[in-house]
Amino acid sequence: MSDPGTDAELHARRASSFGDQAGAYARHRPDYPLAALEWGMSGANRPVREVLDLAAGTGKLTAGLAGLGRSVTAVEPDADMLAELSRRLPDVPALLGKAEDIPLPDASVDAVFIGQALHWFDLAPAFAQIRRVLRPGGAVVALWNHDDESVPWVLEFARLVRTGISRGFADSAQPLRADGFGPFEQDRFAHTHRRSIDSLLATVATHSHLLVASEPDRDRTLARAREYLESVPETGTGEFDYPLVTTVMRARRG
Repeated sequence: MSDPGTDAELHARRASSFGDQAGAYARHRPDYPLAALEWGMSGANRPVREVLDLAAGTGKLTAGLAGLGRSVTAVEPDADMLAELSRRLPDVPALLGKAEDIPLPDASVDAVFIGQALHWFDLAPAFAQIRRVLRPGGAVVALWNHDDESVPWVLEFARLVRTGISRGFADSAQPLRADGFGPFEQDRFAHTHRRSIDSLLATVATHSHLLVASEPDRDRTLARAREYLESVPETGTGEFDYPLVTTVMRARRG
């Protein structure tokens, strides 16, 4: 059995591992399908005009929300990630802050979106803050991009690199619940990420378990993955669409 203190320390290291790789994260992480964003917003019982992207990273989700014509504010706890977001999206208000202490006024947004980050939060205080900044009838929406393991070669690749991004609550037998919110609904959306072997391995290298791995372990994992990709007809030459699934969970503020 693993030591709880060690698990907590590793979780904290992984949660804070992205800032030094902010540029690579921005270049190599996928965006989110617009249908998934629209489905998330449709969970609100009010017009969605003003949106918070919480734990916004370098703005992958922020850009999609802004592209749908919403007024977006980004909040991110890592200064390097936030600086990269502001460099790429200079017109978006960007604030340093964390989910457990959101730097926005009460009832100031119609929806709160969380891309690839809910599993890092301290859930009880985070949801209390999310409820505080949401207007009545607003929605909280959490999204995860992950490998489409229904595709055999993707399943094998994910096994080799241990790259299955945590979907946390989406994979749990226990439904996600939060005080002051209705029941969480879930849907899944097909998605792809245009990659080459080099750029797919660069994407994998931005995942937290490799960011905190030793250099020899990281190099061995990536070398093994490269050898596999070079043997697969779908990926052996040129660019390809890497199959993803986007899982979305939404709930309405009471």
